[in-house]
Amino acid sequence: MKTRDWILVVATLFLAVIVDQASKNWALEQPERWLGPLHLVLVQNDGAMLGLFSKLPAFLRVVTLSTSGFFILSLYAFLQFLVPVKVLRLRFGLSLLVGGILGNVLDRTYYGYVVDFISFQFGNIHTPIWNIADMIQWVGYGLLIFSLFKDGKELWPDQDYRNKFWINKKFQLKYAFIFITSGVLISLICMVFSYTYFKLALTELGVYDDHAEYTKAFLVSFGILVLAFSISLFAIAKFISHRIAGPVYAFERFLSAALDGKGLDEETKALQLRAGDDFRHLEVLAEKIRARIIEIKKD
Repeated sequence: MKTRDWILVVATLFLAVIVDQASKNWALEQPERWLGPLHLVLVQNDGAMLGLFSKLPAFLRVVTLSTSGFFILSLYAFLQFLVPVKVLRLRFGLSLLVGGILGNVLDRTYYGYVVDFISFQFGNIHTPIWNIADMIQWVGYGLLIFSLFKDGKELWPDQDYRNKFWINKKFQLKYAFIFITSGVLISLICMVFSYTYFKLALTELGVYDDHAEYTKAFLVSFGILVLAFSISLFAIAKFISHRIAGPVYAFERFLSAALDGKGLDEETKALQLRAGDDFRHLEVLAEKIRARIIEIKKD
């Protein structure tokens, strides 16, 4: 993508956060009131969207949900970098989705809860109370789904032999295993440090007798994050290994066809790699091999 496109995509994320935070700062100073079916009422949401995770101990809830938000931000950066085609609809959808999530994460980091203030009532039907960040997230979801249907052929070309789930299964599984093992080992180091610090802090604060509930919640929350992290690492490793193995696999197919006397038409390129592929020198090498095979056949 061009620099201008990258700026627009990233700016969309920051704009979503700014609009959300500005709306919440405004809502904090407003009295409860009705504007037709619109009900403006300030609520402190201690959980995630629609009150999820509200049963966790307060400080663990803040830490877990805030960490999850920035974990998603890391995934966003990976996805934006790894998507091989432009597809601005998909990229803007990701920016809106993650921008909305970060808007709520900032609330949890600063206040320990999310500021919700918007609700509607139609007759006896009363919607959940939400905020602008939630709305931005749903717009992001919608744009992502629309893009997957609209730009599907661009993302997954028809009749593409590299569209298979595995190109070189043994290599890709080994690559994913290395990724996941490294990630889990780093996570375990962090867990030992965090858990030890956590227990010692509880002791110093004089709540050691009640530590079981907190330490159990800590381990469960950490385990969920590590599991999500491992699944993400597998997906990323599979994607990167696909990008690595793809050009090599394409070159192997060219060699196999060339040895069978196929694909020697000089009007087309001997080997056409995808946009964003590495190993571009294989295209040059394929041209040389084809030229040499044609020369040998003429002799």
